[in-house]
Formats: sequence, structure tokens, C-alpha cells
Amino acid sequence: MTPAAFAIPGDIATLTGGYLYERRLLEGLRRFGHDILHLELPASFPDPSPADMAAAIKALAALPPDRPLILDGLVFGAIDTQGLARVRAPILAMVHHPLAIESGLDPARRDHLFRTERDNLRLARHVLVPSPHTRRILVERYDVAPDRITIARPGVDRPRLPRAPVSPPLILSVGILHPRKGHDILIEALSRLTDLDWRAVIVGKPWDSAHARALTAQLAASPAARRITLAGQVAPDVLEGLYSQATLFALATRYEGHGLVFDEALVRGLPVVSCATGAVPDTVPPGAGLLVPPGDAAAFTGALRQVLEDKALRHGIARAAWNAGRDLPGWDATATITSGVLDRLRP
Repeated sequence: MTPAAFAIPGDIATLTGGYLYERRLLEGLRRFGHDILHLELPASFPDPSPADMAAAIKALAALPPDRPLILDGLVFGAIDTQGLARVRAPILAMVHHPLAIESGLDPARRDHLFRTERDNLRLARHVLVPSPHTRRILVERYDVAPDRITIARPGVDRPRLPRAPVSPPLILSVGILHPRKGHDILIEALSRLTDLDWRAVIVGKPWDSAHARALTAQLAASPAARRITLAGQVAPDVLEGLYSQATLFALATRYEGHGLVFDEALVRGLPVVSCATGAVPDTVPPGAGLLVPPGDAAAFTGALRQVLEDKALRHGIARAAWNAGRDLPGWDATATITSGVLDRLRP
């Protein structure tokens, strides 16, 4: 099996979809027999200090040319292009979604990230993406040749607990507290549903501290404040219990490169309410959820109301979600695809 290095910024145990993907991929490649060097780079990427940038470039440039490098997208999209050109190892870029697509960037920062990632993609021998959507973005906007991109769809674990919906219905949302995840839209939508019986739990690490404070203030002013819990980061067993108890899954995301949480909802047969943006329409099959325009709280309110009020509709969506979830691959499939790419990159 081809030896490789996997460079990831910060703590690989960080609870986000991207880190989960990379942790499970690293484990899978090692299980398949690959000698994988885990290289921990500074956690400050994609906004490193000059010292962190220099340290990352030094660590990557020290890799031998016979050990292909899987390079995490937070680093790959932001690292200095001249520094990346010093890397002798064949580079397999992992792009969950281009950094310039992130929410809340000022125009100058967005342009810088676009140019940097576009230039860095020319240095990559191959690119790994989680979805057909991200592949299309790289081909159409970043001029990457289609034959240089491989889709390695994230895997999903089967639920450990049976479905046990609680009353009143539990609306579950899972996503870091970041503007892109649209929790502000969800809270606004829920605030318009006080005539219905429900409770909601939003699970997610406070990734953007200013946004997390804004969500707390928004929730405090909501007429539905007592029924909505900002749970923060929770233990895996607690999250598993919430998925088991939930009636529906809701994420008012502004953009997703894939969205692991949608797969987690589908394998549990949960109806999905989300937004028709990014890779969401690819990830949530027709019939398995209601998708509305991103940033539209009124439309999100209407979709939630439909699922909560119309029992027949809710059960039909749940059946479609369950059927879609049965066919989702496990993490071994992700590792198998990546293993094949690494073998092709062997010098």
C-alpha cells in the first residue's frame, strides 16, 4: 500500500463535519494497510499568522517526494502559493468546498482566497471532493480539469438507537454556530410557529464567537425562547439520543459542500427541512425533505409548518428519507476510493 502523509490543521478530534470526514478517512486508510503520517499543522488556518504560515510550509516542504500528501482544504486554500510550490511530495488536495464561498467574507478577503485556491489547484496532482456539486464548482469556476477530480462521498454510521420520537415533536438542528449554518434563520422561523406544539434543540460548537453571542441574544428576544435550546457541543451519546427522539431535522444552511448531518438524518428516517443551496439538493433526494431558498425565514417557516401539521406528508417524507438512507455508503467506501487515488499518485 502507498505510504502517504495527511496534513490537518489543529485537533483532528474537533467536532465539525470536515474534521469528522478526515478523521474517519485517516482511520480507514490505516485499516486498509496504508502507512499514513498524520501531520498536525497550526490550528489558525485558514487565517494563519506569518509564523504559522512559515511553520506549515516548512513542515510540508520537509516531506519526501515518495510520500503523497493529502492536504486539508482549510490549509490548501489559504497557504501561500510560492510556499506550496516548495513541496516535493505529490499533492492530493482535499476541497470540502472552496474557501471563497464561505459566508460573511468581505470582498477583498473573498478575492484573495479565490485567487490563492485557484493558483494552488494548479500545483495539485489530484483533487478529492465530497460531492458532485463541489466538483462542478472546481471545474466551472476554478478551471480544474474534470479528470483531475475524484468524488469521495462521506460515509455514514448506522444508528445505534431505535427511533423513539417524543411529544411534543422535537425539531433537531446540528451544525456549528457559524453564519453559514443559518441558525439565525431557523430561530426566526421557529419564532413564527408559536401556535403549534413543538420544541427545538440546536446542537453545534460555538465556532464563530460573535455569531454565537448574536444567536444567544436573538433567542432571548424570541417569543419561542422557552422552547428552543442552544445546546452547544454535546457528547456523541447525547447527540445519538436526540436523533432518536427527533421528529424532523432542520438546518437553514446558506451553503454546504456536502453536509454529513443530512446523511445522519436520512439513515434515521428523519424528514429534512433545509435549503436548496450548494450540495444540499444532491445530498437530500427528492421526496426526502422540503428545500426552500436560503435566507428566507418565511419560506422556512412554511416548510416547518407543513411537516408539523400534515401527518401524511410527514410520514411520506420519512419513508423516502429511510429508503434513501438504506443505500448510503459506510466509511470504508470513502477509504477505498481514496486508497485508489493514492496508489495512482505513487511516484
